[in-house]
This record gives sequence, structure tokens and C-alpha cells, in this order.
Amino acid sequence: MRRLRSVLGRPWVIGALTVAVAAGGFGSYWFQPWKLWQEETVNEALPGAVSAPVPSTGEPADGTPSPPASAAGPLTLASGGLISHEHSTSGTVRLLRLTDGSHIVRVENLATSNGPDLRVWLSDAPVKSGTAGWHVFDDGEYVSLGKLKGNKGSQNYEVPADVDPSRYTSVSIWCDRFDVSFGAAELTRV
Repeated sequence: MRRLRSVLGRPWVIGALTVAVAAGGFGSYWFQPWKLWQEETVNEALPGAVSAPVPSTGEPADGTPSPPASAAGPLTLASGGLISHEHSTSGTVRLLRLTDGSHIVRVENLATSNGPDLRVWLSDAPVKSGTAGWHVFDDGEYVSLGKLKGNKGSQNYEVPADVDPSRYTSVSIWCDRFDVSFGAAELTRV
């Protein structure tokens, strides 16, 4: 016991322990390994979607006919299936024009790993399978649509009004911390 105290009392041992604790704290912050076991499901409704009309048993009590339901809703401009890159990723992506003229990227039935600083990027990079596609999305032009809301589910990401969505050909689930794509989809025009 006396020998342990004498070793722990030396300045170089205290310095080494301090460095080890600081490195462990920084590593935990940077890699956030606990996210590998955390899942977050987010299911957002499609904006401006028209629900099916509820059948009625007749005219309203005041005798006025019900207004017809509008058939107009979001228009799919492009879509594609997600492929896996750094992490197993599946789901579909749709580029939609809403009835007000704005655009969103909708990620549907997403299933991917959680990770630090995940984003949804609209990009002009080609989607490549395997490790060749892991790092291409920051090579060209891209727009970050925001942080990934959940690693599972269906979510909407607004395209900024000053962005021309026709200039972009792919969507990536991008880990900004490590500059790598978790998964991506090529947008095929409809």
C-alpha cells in the first residue's frame, strides 16, 4: 500500500492520469459511442397532404351541400431509394413541391444507425455504392437541410427558398463530424 501511494504521488504519474482522463472525456464527446445504442423514431405527416374525405350520411342539417375535397396535394418531382455507405441504411427519399410552391425533401421509412452530428444533405454528387461513395458528397455543391431528426421513421426537411432543387441529384445522410455518408439516394426525376 505504501508503494502504491509513493508511485501515485509522483508528478509524472499525476500528469499521465490527468492526460488519460482528459483524452477519455474528449474521445467520449467526439465519438459519442452511446448513440450506437440509442434509437430515435420520428414520424412526421406529409405537409399539405389531403386526407380521404369522410363519407357522410347526407347533406348537413342546414341543407347546404359539402364542398368537394381538393385533389391537389404535394407533387413528387424526384425520388430514390437509400443505399448503405458507412452504416446500414434503408428507406426512400422524395423531393416534393408543396401546394404553396415551396419544396421539401421527405425521407420515408428511414432505418439507419444513430451517430454524432448527422445531417440531411441535398447534393449534386453522384451516388456510388460501397466505400467509393462514402466521401463524395462534400466534393461538389451541397445544401445542408438540417440535423437528422431521428434515425428511424419518416421526416420532412425544408429546402430553402433561394435554392433551386433541380440543380441537385442526390440526398445523403451525412455525418458532419467525420465527413462520411451513412447512406444516400440518387434522385430520379418523375
